[in-house]
Amino acid sequence: MRHDFPDKGNYPAFKRMETEGIRADRMTPVAQPNTFPGHVSLATGTTPDIHGIVDNVFYDREKGTYIYSSEADWINAEPLWVASERQGIKTATYFWVGSETDWRGQGTSYRMAPFDNDREESEKVDKIIERLDLPEADRPGLIMSYWRGADSVVHMKGPEHPDVAATIQEQDLELGRLIAALDERDRWSSTTLVIVSDHGMTEVSESFPLKQTFEEAGLEVRITGGSSGRHLFLESESDRVEVLGVLATLDHISIHQGQDVPLAMRAENCTGDIVLTTTPPYTFSGADSLFEKAVVAIGSILGWKHGAHGFDAQLEDMGAIFFAMGRGVTAGKPMKDIHQLDVAPTVTKLLGIEKPLMAIRDGVSLE
Repeated sequence: MRHDFPDKGNYPAFKRMETEGIRADRMTPVAQPNTFPGHVSLATGTTPDIHGIVDNVFYDREKGTYIYSSEADWINAEPLWVASERQGIKTATYFWVGSETDWRGQGTSYRMAPFDNDREESEKVDKIIERLDLPEADRPGLIMSYWRGADSVVHMKGPEHPDVAATIQEQDLELGRLIAALDERDRWSSTTLVIVSDHGMTEVSESFPLKQTFEEAGLEVRITGGSSGRHLFLESESDRVEVLGVLATLDHISIHQGQDVPLAMRAENCTGDIVLTTTPPYTFSGADSLFEKAVVAIGSILGWKHGAHGFDAQLEDMGAIFFAMGRGVTAGKPMKDIHQLDVAPTVTKLLGIEKPLMAIRDGVSLE
């Protein structure tokens, strides 16, 4: 959900949160702005090099390959739900990255697992309301839920496609239903509702099929990473010169080695022998399967654009959303550019507990 997407249509629930609460102009995501690193940074208050989830898919020389994993053991920093439970506050999670298994022996009082991407937002709202109606002694003090936002439709059809606004409209209806439930229960004096996203989106139009390029050159290279950044792990150090020679034939990419690798892409055991970056509208293609190629081809026939994220976190289009309303929030307080790392310590500040272990910042004031 890009920072400006709530302006794409008439969304009563988002508008109410903005007028009766706070809306930040933009929330800067961690680098690289991708789904799994973003969700874990939101929950831990730490950067990916600290919490360990450096991308949606990555290779760790000791642990092996991480692919959209729900296993909390991959996370090296304490998440919000564990910090809360540790300090005596019951927590409920619904599909937040890393919440579906125990972290170092500690889970949540209530959780939904395994992850199901087809689960409707209406079901999530029903379950949140069910948790709100528990007796006070059993009621969670922190509820965290993942919603789909507009990610899939923007990837497939581009940020400006009309279906983006329609998708947000559906989300807004469910957000409105949740707000109405809080109204009916007269909970605003004891409840803060915070809405955030993991990253923004931008339009892209060109891609580099790295896997195919190396295969045609007869080179074995392990490739991990997302749209704008790739890590190359060499089968043999003797391949470096030949791999660099192939890369030199590609335009619009930056090649990094050793100390030249961007700090945001350095992580113990996970940094490639060679690291590549690019900028919009260029991406590194993920369309290696026949299905992905078919989707791209059909989209082109229909005149769809394509959306991507994972680029420089400071780029305007990478900005995420931040809304807050309810207890501890001063309506209309101006808030410019805040950071994703502010979210976890802000939540613990609202709960009156210590921030998660290893969290970098102290959060922001909503009053």
